[in-house]
Amino acid sequence: MLIGMTETHQKSPSDPPEHSDPNDGDESVAPEDVALALPSHIASSGTLDRLVETARDYARAAVSENTLAAYASDWAAFASWCRMRGADPQPPSPELIGLYIADLAAPDGKAPALSVSSIERRLSGLTWGYVQRGFSLDRKNRHIASVLAGVRRKHARPPVQKEAILPEDIRDMLATLPHDLRGLRDRAILLIGFAGGLRRSEIVSLDHGKDDTPDSGGWVQVLEDGALITLRGKTGWREVEIGRGSNDQTCPVHALTQWLHYGRIDFGPIFVSVSRNGLKATMDRLSDKHVARLIKQTVEEAGLRPELSKAERLQLYSGHSLRAGLASSAEVDERYVQKQLGHASAEMTRRYQRRRDRFRVNLTRAAGL
Repeated sequence: MLIGMTETHQKSPSDPPEHSDPNDGDESVAPEDVALALPSHIASSGTLDRLVETARDYARAAVSENTLAAYASDWAAFASWCRMRGADPQPPSPELIGLYIADLAAPDGKAPALSVSSIERRLSGLTWGYVQRGFSLDRKNRHIASVLAGVRRKHARPPVQKEAILPEDIRDMLATLPHDLRGLRDRAILLIGFAGGLRRSEIVSLDHGKDDTPDSGGWVQVLEDGALITLRGKTGWREVEIGRGSNDQTCPVHALTQWLHYGRIDFGPIFVSVSRNGLKATMDRLSDKHVARLIKQTVEEAGLRPELSKAERLQLYSGHSLRAGLASSAEVDERYVQKQLGHASAEMTRRYQRRRDRFRVNLTRAAGL
């Protein structure tokens, strides 16, 4: 059983990215602060300086905070790797980056080899970092492309999908929650996340009302037939409809209204931490990591997949298990699931479906065999 699950709050933009080396100096500084400045031939003024700050704010908003932290971590890791080998990360050298990719795929020593997807993410972080520093990295350069193609051919594996949390699973998970203020909040998180098909970052970004806070990712309206969530997702603004359930025990709208009422939340972030004595909701927005820990804790306490070891079970479930659960369970036309999840294509939605549509259409028999 997981114990001591602490509540965490959203990191402020000024917090250092995780896994960055504090001794790296300005290598871990947000690169957009380096790139956006007045041209050297233009004299500074109060008006122009304010516009520079405004432009930097917009540049930060172009990418999510989690992505910015990941890119900063990617750059810090590459800069550290270069220094350890007496090289300079700037300007970009395709030959050097090709060697870096090879070392990530087949490292010397005790460092674990990275998966192909992790290496590609690192390369995306470096590409973005160079652009912010005024350089251009050509990923099609043969020193990069050929090494990466070889890594894909030799090490690529099918993506490991997280287990879907199905309706019977979430009922068992809800039964493990305490009957207190934290339990009310966590019940609402699980049910809203499942019924809305929301990402964990989307869940904790919700505010009570429109424009309540600067870092809001959306807001909620509780209506007679359900809850309407206006959400700023990866593909832009979208509306997510969450209808009322068949009974109060599993109704996401009922769970949300109970939490809002007893938590006395009428402004600002909806999902916030609770005071140490468990009697009062604070104004501090939860981190998306709380959702991940909540899922793993309740999965373990509910005893899902008992044939697996604890480590295997916890590795199998994540925040995406809620989205996969909705996609796998909702027996409706696929386009409605696609709209709820905010996917641009039906193919992406099908990746989330763990048990639907397999062999429902038998093309072998349809062909006459």
